[in-house]
Amino acid sequence: MSNDWIPISHENCRQVPGPFYHGTKAKLAIGDLLTTGHLSHHESGRVLKHVYFSSMMSPAIWGAELAMSLSGLDGRGHIYIVEPLGPFEDDPNLTNKRFPGNPTKSYRTESQLKIVGVVEDWQGHPADVLQRMLESLADLRKRGLAMIED
Repeated sequence: MSNDWIPISHENCRQVPGPFYHGTKAKLAIGDLLTTGHLSHHESGRVLKHVYFSSMMSPAIWGAELAMSLSGLDGRGHIYIVEPLGPFEDDPNLTNKRFPGNPTKSYRTESQLKIVGVVEDWQGHPADVLQRMLESLADLRKRGLAMIED
């Protein structure tokens, strides 16, 4: 973790430059809005209070692939360039919980995200890497450690 890392909160979030990315299973269009209130792919029956996004492609790729896999769907999902329409903060599910600071540049918001672009050309993970991630998530659930801080 960089010694000059400053946590991103609702008060200072506008200092974070985009572009921002969101990975999902949903086929959407430019101008559509991503909102809270959808069921979590990670915890059965849980309704999400936040929409998650990143200023790096890698977390969006994982988001798209895991959304598809955890929903039992084939394919790689979709990645969108998004614009937060309200304040946002570091994603506490990653920041300092699994990674010191916020190296994945992952954020969450209770506000909507507006789709302003579509990323067509992206490289997903090899099947064995995705499978290891799914097994790791299953292990966390089995041990009661897969909690989403929402």
